[in-house]
Amino acid sequence: MDLVFLPALLLAALFLANRQQQHQRIIWLAKLLQPFEIEKLMEQVSTGYLRALGESDAERSEPIWNNLRLTEQRLSTQLERLAAQVAREDASQARISRWPVAAALAARWLPVNTLDLRSLMALHAQGVAEALSNPEALSRRDQAYRLSAELFLFQHSCHWYCRSQTVASARLLARHQTAYAQVLQAVSERTRQGYRALVAAG
Repeated sequence: MDLVFLPALLLAALFLANRQQQHQRIIWLAKLLQPFEIEKLMEQVSTGYLRALGESDAERSEPIWNNLRLTEQRLSTQLERLAAQVAREDASQARISRWPVAAALAARWLPVNTLDLRSLMALHAQGVAEALSNPEALSRRDQAYRLSAELFLFQHSCHWYCRSQTVASARLLARHQTAYAQVLQAVSERTRQGYRALVAAG
């Protein structure tokens, strides 16, 4: 009986300790996000894109695209400010574990297999800013698709930090009906290369 009970007890303790670490991470990230309106602006941009893309008449969609420009720029500015704020945080707090199990706990006690949220936030802010500057002269529809992917990847990193990569990918699929691999293919080449380098390093 003891041989069965002891492993179960250890697993329960591990689960509870990981949940506690997750809770602390959620509070820490929420505190950093609190001064900003990033989630609200992302919702406004996403809703606006759906409205604009749903119009078959260019004369009806063009005013929607134009009205979105200020919201897009505000969102980009706030992401840059968030990245700057996160960059000032302690490295130990910004670690993201690559472990698929008990990731929040592993990030604290197994720092070898981690990546840095600060670097990811800088990359995401840069990716959104680049998508808005549109150096490839994408159509407004393709630009919206690119920017959406950049924002989805930002969300994925936030969820990965708070929970795990597995949970983040599942939430991405559930919320946006988009797979993690699809998002990586839709972001800019610079974002994709930089992201893969950060995720693979360590």
